[in-house]
Amino acid sequence: MHGEARLERITGPLDTLVVSGGLGHLDAAKDTALVAHVRRLAAVTRRVASVCTGASVLAAAGLLDGKRATTHWIAADHLAAEYPGVTVDSDPIYIRDGAIATAAGMTSAMDLMLDFVEEDHGAELARQVARGLVAYLQRPGSQAQMSMFTAQPHAEHALVRRVTGHIAAHLSDLSTAALAAREGVSARHLTRLFGKHLGVTPGRHIRRARVEAAAQLLVHTTTPVAAIATRCGFGTAESLRQAFVRRFGVAPAHYRATLSRHSPLPSAESVSRSRP
Repeated sequence: MHGEARLERITGPLDTLVVSGGLGHLDAAKDTALVAHVRRLAAVTRRVASVCTGASVLAAAGLLDGKRATTHWIAADHLAAEYPGVTVDSDPIYIRDGAIATAAGMTSAMDLMLDFVEEDHGAELARQVARGLVAYLQRPGSQAQMSMFTAQPHAEHALVRRVTGHIAAHLSDLSTAALAAREGVSARHLTRLFGKHLGVTPGRHIRRARVEAAAQLLVHTTTPVAAIATRCGFGTAESLRQAFVRRFGVAPAHYRATLSRHSPLPSAESVSRSRP
């Protein structure tokens, strides 16, 4: 990206101010002159956004204080440690908190910009832009940056790998005790292994596997919500709804309508039970 004007020469009012990320984001956040100009321009801008690690500059300018924000998952821990006044959530692909928006890495910027286009000019133009970009229209901001089914934890322990594989393929009728018995170890020992190698308890891993499997089925099949709840081990649609709201911030029906509203859904038979 090449600058076409010096920041000090730019005055408002502005419609949208976007701070991009990059390898120099930490130095940029320490550049008091740059940060001051971002703060000045934000005051005369209708909405402010960051892409990827550009959130560091917004945080340095104090624009994210008291707000929920995201950034690329690689930089999330640093952002949270450096700016404790910011509620950093590394899961969503973008977050809009009032007039401030933050997007995660890479393609999530397209999702946020399509959201801006739809907000300003309607769904039809946003749909045309998405077609021109050969992009989906559009993933909700609450969608996770990474799914556990595309980024499985790299457990070095063979027993832990076997158990996580079994969980992914058999989402119903799971318990820590049953999983431990299957491997011939105690529930306490299995919990210790999960904590050491994955950083979570078996129960938490199971819950996450179930809710993400449900998310995949909601988007890629026409299976009723109640049937998805049963298939993924929730038992009832209400249990699924509660887990979904905790994980993604929206109800299952809203997630499905938002993510699949512009494209036909494949049949339930096209989705494997072992790979939801």
